[in-house]
Amino acid sequence: MEKRSDLKQERVGLSKQEEFIRLMDTKQEKAESSSSPSAGVSGKHKTLDSILNFDLVQDKTGAEISQIWTQFFSSKDTISASIPTETFELMQTRAKSSPTFLFALPRSDGYEFFVGQWSDLQLHFTSLINLKTVGDHAPCQLMLSHYPELKHKGVVLMTAERDHSALGVHEAQCLANQVQLFYGSRDGAYRLVEAFNYHPEEFKHMDVIAELEQSRVVVAT
Repeated sequence: MEKRSDLKQERVGLSKQEEFIRLMDTKQEKAESSSSPSAGVSGKHKTLDSILNFDLVQDKTGAEISQIWTQFFSSKDTISASIPTETFELMQTRAKSSPTFLFALPRSDGYEFFVGQWSDLQLHFTSLINLKTVGDHAPCQLMLSHYPELKHKGVVLMTAERDHSALGVHEAQCLANQVQLFYGSRDGAYRLVEAFNYHPEEFKHMDVIAELEQSRVVVAT
């Protein structure tokens, strides 16, 4: 999060990139003004071309696109990421095989559990308490949207929509970090995802907490 604060202060460095970010702002403002306001997460997947002008990134490297994307969203009340193509493809393969997992969000008095459910390029989060209370009618409180259109550049872009009354930016970032930990790492954390999906009798929620605490995932404060 310290890096996030630094990005807000940092200039992109190239005038063409700064102009590109202004154009991104304009496209997003038009998209937002054309949609009706609603409470919580809409669940609608915006297309990448509603945010980016592809013509302006054809001559840019993946690193340059990542910098522009991060710089643009650092001033927004949301989270974003630029995921290496290889990592995202591993995440997608695993998501198709094991589409659901139980994530642990640190709170001041312990942990709150959220169920993450993949649906193609989206990952929807709902608190476990909501699922227990209202079942299938439980609202989505965080949705991560992934855009693979530029994966040939070596990057897959991600941004999010959250229910502001349920999750802060730090908390959304913590859950997003865990997605790469459990679905994208090669250090064995994925075994818990497999157990949750295929061997529920062997799954222990405390193992998720232990993995989270042993990792370098930034926790919410």
